[in-house]
Amino acid sequence: MIFARRLTHAAASAGRTALGTVLGLTLAGAIAFQPNATWAQAAAPAAAAREVPRAEGAGPALWVVRDADSTVYLFGTVHVLRPTTAWGTDRVDQAFESADEIWFEISNPDDAAAMMPLIQQYGISPQRPLSSLLTAEEMTELNAAATGIGMPAGQVDMLRPWFAALTLSIAPLVKAGYDPQSGVELVLKSRAQAAGKPIKAFETIDSQIRILAELPEQEQLAFLRSTLEDYENAHVMVDTMVSDWSRGDVEALDRTIVQEMKTDSQVVYDAMLTNRNTNWANQIQQILAGSGTAFIAVGAAHLAGDDSVQSILAQRGVTAERVE
Repeated sequence: MIFARRLTHAAASAGRTALGTVLGLTLAGAIAFQPNATWAQAAAPAAAAREVPRAEGAGPALWVVRDADSTVYLFGTVHVLRPTTAWGTDRVDQAFESADEIWFEISNPDDAAAMMPLIQQYGISPQRPLSSLLTAEEMTELNAAATGIGMPAGQVDMLRPWFAALTLSIAPLVKAGYDPQSGVELVLKSRAQAAGKPIKAFETIDSQIRILAELPEQEQLAFLRSTLEDYENAHVMVDTMVSDWSRGDVEALDRTIVQEMKTDSQVVYDAMLTNRNTNWANQIQQILAGSGTAFIAVGAAHLAGDDSVQSILAQRGVTAERVE
């Protein structure tokens, strides 16, 4: 869904697919938890409350919104990271520790029991196999990619385009050392649980799955085709994105993720970012109507660009200040 033109077209296509999932949906990490995904079986044990490597310099960006009796922190995340990624900072730790409640996109990305029936409902379609939608050459490439990640021969044909694309875009990242257990949300969730902090969410697994499952079929197929072009190079773009994120370079994230997504597909851009950011801004205003401190951790793409959560809040007279 996202690409950087300074790379080759093939690597760029793989990069935009992976970046769209890694920064767009917590669901990306959730897919990697599926027990039948053999490429995910080498993932680390369940995340425990722990310290992460300390970031060099300022670290990832953090914002704060305040009124007379409320404080809301906004922290952009990456849903799948290498365990060695350095992103810890004192200011994020202090903001997190001060919070009365912790908010995520979804509260249970590691819940395979909740995921499986939804995958069956929205992700499997034997009545409309991919072989009826793709060319013979594309099916050959798809089967080769699926076999390479341990998927039984022929199984991929039963997947809906969005689910095949998402599975194949995350698999090479895990092979390159990215681990859903090291994603920011699971680390922070374990800390919240250890500290007895309430965990809340803007969305559900069901609603996130339907963001992709309800895209027009042609958009889903475009997502799948871009994944197939050179999916094994997906980690190249993700490495660049993680570097920008870990340094707090929000402008770079806007250029290489948000703006490229908007250029590539307005439909996907609205479904993945604008509509959800608007919904979340509504909920944040409800939080501000109460009292206390909330720490919100959502994908970094939602906190960059002209249609970011902060921009939508600003249009309503609510100012988010960056914490330096």
